[in-house]
Amino acid sequence: MSVLSILSLLTGLVYLAAGTCLALGFFHTRATLRRLGAVLGVLAMLLHAAVLWLSMATPLGWDVNFLNSLSLAAWVIVLVMLLGSIRMRNLEAGIIAFPGAALVVWLQWLTAPSPMILGRWSAMLEVHVFSSLLAYSLLSIAAINAILVAIQDYMLRHPRPLRQLELLPPLSTIETIMFRLILSGWLILSLSLLTGLVYVDDLMAQHLAHKTVLSILSWLLFGLLLGGRWWFGWRGRRAVNWALAAMIALALAYFGSRLVLELILDRSWSGPAQSLIH
Repeated sequence: MSVLSILSLLTGLVYLAAGTCLALGFFHTRATLRRLGAVLGVLAMLLHAAVLWLSMATPLGWDVNFLNSLSLAAWVIVLVMLLGSIRMRNLEAGIIAFPGAALVVWLQWLTAPSPMILGRWSAMLEVHVFSSLLAYSLLSIAAINAILVAIQDYMLRHPRPLRQLELLPPLSTIETIMFRLILSGWLILSLSLLTGLVYVDDLMAQHLAHKTVLSILSWLLFGLLLGGRWWFGWRGRRAVNWALAAMIALALAYFGSRLVLELILDRSWSGPAQSLIH
């Protein structure tokens, strides 16, 4: 096996171990397992960074094919989540994020899509790419928090002596974190859309019309959710449903379109599979 194969296999296993430790620590209320899960999560994130470097760095430039881009997004989600947990002490999102990252790493390892080399970057393109990635990551973590809100809301509506509730922050705190993430992600998504409109000359020629429509739809849904929170105090199930619907639209915009174009139709945003993409 190559170094990349060994690292990919190991990274996925460590991610799964981290998620398992967090889940067991949560359901059995054991702080030691939760701390072990956090340590393993950091180790997996570092291994994942090495996998990304070996997969994406080429003599011609960065290979940003669909699975490499998806893996990079998963890595940023894990990184932001771990950094956020230092202050908020809310690691339960890793129960969902870590296995998801493991799946992406293994898909990246086992599947070999056509390379898509990103050549020389303009300043506008750099802002667009990195703002898109950061917005997607922040809003993905917000969606995970929305799932946690739904779970905790269900547990509170079905009162039983559950010690696991003691490990979670109050429901209002999780909701506040979720809306802060949504606001941050929405603002950065706004920047991404603006720079995208400047960078892209012909949406139809670059097969970007559907991506743009879905991105704007997601932006509108997140914006309406923030407005509903501000003016009408939306919370609970209504907020969760809006957040998840907006995130589904954003996921389809960012990766659903690329999945169809690159892996099914063998096309890119700007023509041949080996050419520059957004």
